[in-house]
Parts: sequence; structure tokens; C-alpha cells
Amino acid sequence: MNGTQGDISLAVSTVIFALRAHPTTGLSALWIPLVRRTRDPFGSSWALPGGWVTAAEGIVDAAARNLFETTSVEATYLEQLYAFGDVDRSPGGRVVSIAYWALVRPEQAQRATESENVRWFLADELPPLAFDHNMIIDYALWRLRTKVEYSRIAHAFLGATFTLTELREVHEAVLQRALDPANFRRQVEPTLSPTDAVVSGGRHRPPRLYRYDESNGLVDNGPLGQNTRSARVGIN
Repeated sequence: MNGTQGDISLAVSTVIFALRAHPTTGLSALWIPLVRRTRDPFGSSWALPGGWVTAAEGIVDAAARNLFETTSVEATYLEQLYAFGDVDRSPGGRVVSIAYWALVRPEQAQRATESENVRWFLADELPPLAFDHNMIIDYALWRLRTKVEYSRIAHAFLGATFTLTELREVHEAVLQRALDPANFRRQVEPTLSPTDAVVSGGRHRPPRLYRYDESNGLVDNGPLGQNTRSARVGIN
């Protein structure tokens, strides 16, 4: 069932970012799961996970539902990105798609169902996609790389505790550049809460584990706050 208003159909699409090893360098890199379309238009083409919004659900709930139904992924972070509604973006009918972007931790990404019709791709090495989905992903990448420099959103890729090195490697993977460890430590350490735990087993001084205050959102959503569920969803 699709949500319609006159001759306009309403759909959702979600860009899911996860950190996985690059096949060549072995370093952390951004990956995106895509689904293969099984019918026209764009039959057999890769596309973003998504689907129709039903009359009985909110848009963010539709995004979370479609995300889980197509990939078995529950996001750590889910935020509305933009509304894409060019008249000719979908052959055969007028479709407005509310795009979301999601971040998942490595263990959550491993739960994603991979098959002939669901596959992970490097975010910066994508094939031509159905509809305007390449443009949607480009915009999501820009939003992520902009936001990671001024918010705590990088924590959505990590567990409850993490080392400064792990946090820096998330920033480096997102921004695609190396960061000076000493400068990075000075910038982020005041925003973190040190724990009494350390990572043992290494040859050098064991690194301390840090955490962040889970009572606060990963970003400031202003007056909307948590009412839209856009700041943090699916954390478990």
C-alpha cells in the first residue's frame, strides 16, 4: 500500500553508513548496503533501501520499518536528510521520496542480510543507481562529513566505550584524511568521560576507555528534540 495525495505518491529511502575494512588498504572505510530492484522501472539496478509510507504510520517509522525489512538493520542513528520530489524523478508516476540517513555500528552491520539482491558497496565507489539515488547518497555523504566535524555523531559508529584511537579512526574514515593524534586528543578529550577501564594485552601502555553521556543526543535537534526520533533510535 502506498501513501498518496492526489496523483503524488509518498515513499522513503535510507542511506545506511557503516565502517568496514577497505578491501585494498585494510583501513576503515564507509560502506553502504544497496538492494537490487526486481521490477521496472530500473529493473535489476541497484538502489537505496526504501518503500512506500502507509496511511497508518509516521514517516520516520516508515523509514525504520523499510530499513529493517529490506536489510535486517536497526540503526544507531537515523535522521531525515531531504525531500526529493523532481517531477520526472520516477518514470510512470509522480513520487516524492523522504530520504533518511542512518549510522550503524560494525556488529549491527554484520546482521545485515546479504544475498543476490542485497550487497554492501564502498560509499565512494558506487555503480549508477536507480532514480536519483546517486545524488541522494552524495548529499548524505556531504551531510555526514560536515556534521562529524562539529558534533558527536561519530560515536554512533562505536560501542558504549571506546579508545581515543578508535574515535580518531572513525573521524579519519569519514573525512578521508589522516589526523594528528595529539591535536585530535586535545580537541575531543574535554567532551568525553574517562572510565576506569583500559584495553589490556598490548605491548605498550594500555589505552584508557572513554564513554559519552547517553542522556544527550548525538546532535542538537533544537525544538524538535527526541520527539521525531531523529537523534538516536534502535540503540541496544
